[in-house]
Amino acid sequence: MEETRGAHHVQSLDRGLAVIRAFGADAPELTLSDVARVTGLTRAAARRFLLTLADLGYVRTDGKYFSLTARVLELGYAYLSSMSLPEVATPHLERLSAEVHESSSVSVLEGGDIVYVARIAVSRIMTVSINVGTRFPAYATSMGHVLLADLPEAELDAYLEQARLDRLTSHTLTSEAALRTELAEVRQRGWALVDQELEEGLRSVAAPIRSREGKVVAAVNVSTHASRTTLEAVRDEMVPHLIEAAERIEADLAVAPSSRATRG
Repeated sequence: MEETRGAHHVQSLDRGLAVIRAFGADAPELTLSDVARVTGLTRAAARRFLLTLADLGYVRTDGKYFSLTARVLELGYAYLSSMSLPEVATPHLERLSAEVHESSSVSVLEGGDIVYVARIAVSRIMTVSINVGTRFPAYATSMGHVLLADLPEAELDAYLEQARLDRLTSHTLTSEAALRTELAEVRQRGWALVDQELEEGLRSVAAPIRSREGKVVAAVNVSTHASRTTLEAVRDEMVPHLIEAAERIEADLAVAPSSRATRG
């Protein structure tokens, strides 16, 4: 479905950001032709944007290949530094990971994805590395289920209308009806458990983090490997620690300065 854009829309900014987004973990280096193909721009337009970004220090090139520089991190840091959530959550994630001996994270919902804003990694159990800024499809993750479950009905309908429920593993929920049923259970239960829906062998459990107004603004999770943790152990041993961690984060967010508070 094509996005509706207002009269204020600045197309050049839109295209410039599209060029930045063309790069990623699977495409750290791109040629001019690659960028033009991914963004849908002409080669001439892609070249102008790339060279402008290079002049500004966000892109480097060896004459053939282009890649992002570390300066791009400033764009995300401006957002993160305006929030209290990552700094408030981090010590609680450290405690949670120490209690359950597994990695823990906090993410927020952005479009159809979850975006990691804080993480304590104990061990690497996925084929891809996870860092602050990593994105995964919300429908296949425990944190995504928690965040989607709190959406108003109209917003959830809009999400499901646009989402591609691709089968990432043999366990992935790929029907709208099944996902709606699961989200209803998450809403009632107060936490979400995803068993190998994002990646084979990966189990994770998540709980909501609410603002002082009671709105779910983020999710906290613990992830483990199916080979070392049963579903029963996740429910009985990890969930209580997870819920306590979410409550501690909420308590600290409630007293954080309002100018630094997380916006829901």
